[in-house]
Amino acid sequence: MSLIVLASASGSPGVTTTALGLALVWHRPVVLVDADPVGGCALLAGYFQGTVADDDAMVNLVLAHRDGRLAEVLPRTMIPVPDTYVSILPGPKSHAQAGSLSELWGALAYELRGLEQTGQDVIVDAGRLGMVHSPQALIRAADLALLVSRTDLPALAAARQWADDWSTATVDGTGAASVASLLVGVGRPYAASEVSKVLGVPVLESLAWDPKSARVFSEGQKPAGSTWSQRDQLVRSYRAAAAAISARVTAERLTTAQGGVR
Repeated sequence: MSLIVLASASGSPGVTTTALGLALVWHRPVVLVDADPVGGCALLAGYFQGTVADDDAMVNLVLAHRDGRLAEVLPRTMIPVPDTYVSILPGPKSHAQAGSLSELWGALAYELRGLEQTGQDVIVDAGRLGMVHSPQALIRAADLALLVSRTDLPALAAARQWADDWSTATVDGTGAASVASLLVGVGRPYAASEVSKVLGVPVLESLAWDPKSARVFSEGQKPAGSTWSQRDQLVRSYRAAAAAISARVTAERLTTAQGGVR
């Protein structure tokens, strides 16, 4: 496996929360990249409650790229999450800073894909699609691009156009190798089969609707026990999604290796 990108078409379906949840249950060492052009690094402000400092990671990477030292500097900008196999690459501090990253995303995508050779996978939080300075190069480089969406009509209406665009780009070779969706709160009100028909892309997995548990990941709230429960419904759905992602990427790569068309 290599590079997985998560993004949303509208609203706040929980892209950042989902990306973090997937990373924390991932089966291999994984780098979680905050590439949301809105800025502010919600990961550090939320899960870490502002206790972890970001020493201008993206600025340092831009300067390193200009000096030809991106591969050297990248590992030093990652923040390890204690007691896990997760490292976080903080994103832009503001939407204004995101505008200076356009030259970085393509080079960063190349370096991130190379991490697979060291046994690491990459999950990217690309935030909301259609924003100025969105990390399009990371989306194009992805093995799998996932639209994270709720199942109500406004959310699906917004997601449908992006599903079409992503699917077209995959077919003509200018987009991610594969496209699917992750649903947050399936059956609220529409089922996965209905959503798949509307979006025209497969629903890879459905995540449990559990706002209380989600706040452990999104806001750093203390779980009921000493740690988040392996039996928690939301955690179980993260594990199921992680397994489905791995299976999808493996199948796509096998098809390509056997002479299938990307």
